[in-house]
Amino acid sequence: MGDILMVLLPAGVLVAVLWTLTTALRPRDTGTSDAEKYQQDLARRSAAHYAEQVRLATAVRARLEANTRPSQNEQQQSQQEDHARAALRARPGAGAAATGHTLPGGLFDPQLAMQLQTMARDGHRIQAIKLLRQAAHTDLATAKKYVDRL
Repeated sequence: MGDILMVLLPAGVLVAVLWTLTTALRPRDTGTSDAEKYQQDLARRSAAHYAEQVRLATAVRARLEANTRPSQNEQQQSQQEDHARAALRARPGAGAAATGHTLPGGLFDPQLAMQLQTMARDGHRIQAIKLLRQAAHTDLATAKKYVDRL
């Protein structure tokens, strides 16, 4: 039995020394601690929640503006109507001929006149002449003269 102890004792010491060396030389966990991981996860979830709240608020704002703010075309149309009314009030009794929007054939349509004027200014004279011919049922020469005066 003494011989067995003589072999097992140095073997046990050798195993203990090797275990101690491997434990001591093993690289330390340089990663993050559980508390740091929790803080990072909390920050990530908080950022995702904030981004979702911003997205929802932007969508609500867009819906609200779409419902309360008139479209640009409606605004332009109401402004044109206001200008036409103001021109009529400025010269009472003068009627449609005083505003300069009397179309060929004696018709008066301020919206059409403004549309024609815009088309003529934007360089779409031919389309303006076609539109005027269809709306006022005039000949080509009269429509061209009217658009040229715009």
